[in-house]
Amino acid sequence: MKLRQCVFVAEDLESSREELCDVLGIEVAYRDPGVAKWGLANVVCPTGHDFLEIVSPTRDGTSAGRYLERRKGDGGYMVILQVADAIAERQRITGLGIRAVEQKDQPEYKYTHFHPADTAGVLLSIDQTVAPAGSDPKLWWPPASNDWLKHARSDVTNGLGGVEIQCVDPDKAADLWSKILGRPVESDIIRLDDDGEIRFVPIADDRGPGVSAYDVRVVDRERVLKAAHSRHKQHGVGQIEVCGCRINLVDR
Repeated sequence: MKLRQCVFVAEDLESSREELCDVLGIEVAYRDPGVAKWGLANVVCPTGHDFLEIVSPTRDGTSAGRYLERRKGDGGYMVILQVADAIAERQRITGLGIRAVEQKDQPEYKYTHFHPADTAGVLLSIDQTVAPAGSDPKLWWPPASNDWLKHARSDVTNGLGGVEIQCVDPDKAADLWSKILGRPVESDIIRLDDDGEIRFVPIADDRGPGVSAYDVRVVDRERVLKAAHSRHKQHGVGQIEVCGCRINLVDR
């Protein structure tokens, strides 16, 4: 079980895209026309072999729009974990009473989205990919299209390291996610593969429960800090802000 993609929600897609790419040294690989069915537009940007996505509502009455209202603006929105068998995970998780709100079962890509009200305020997706013959399974990621690798950069940032979720009761939320993911929890931290982690912390602002920070692996810290400083989005040597969400800069 690996952290593969983290998603922001933003009012203004293009200004948020420009900020994200400039500060983290990444570029857009794909704009998925399929998200229009949810009243969204998006960009997907590789950082190394992981991904950051921004979604933005294009009409009223969307779940993303309601999330923007509830959390008082742009910020972290969705966590996508890659697993070996998404259907088995779906059956196990829904058996716990966690509601599935969207699912897809295609030969090369399967996923389930789970209701944020059942997951401590975070939209969680459990995804599986099955690479076609001749493709590298580690590089097959349909949410970013087939040509994403030519847009992947790893000279400034290089992958995702973790997610921080703020909660009314961190112990309770950590126990819930431990059951959902089928992973042990220790000191309100769930360890994932490739040294990834999900942390649960007390609410520290007026935005309520939800994603409070993403961890991004940094290669050129000074380059990131300079870009963040120029936008007044630097919070010390180890933390910046993009798209309304704190980003912890962690070593590779």
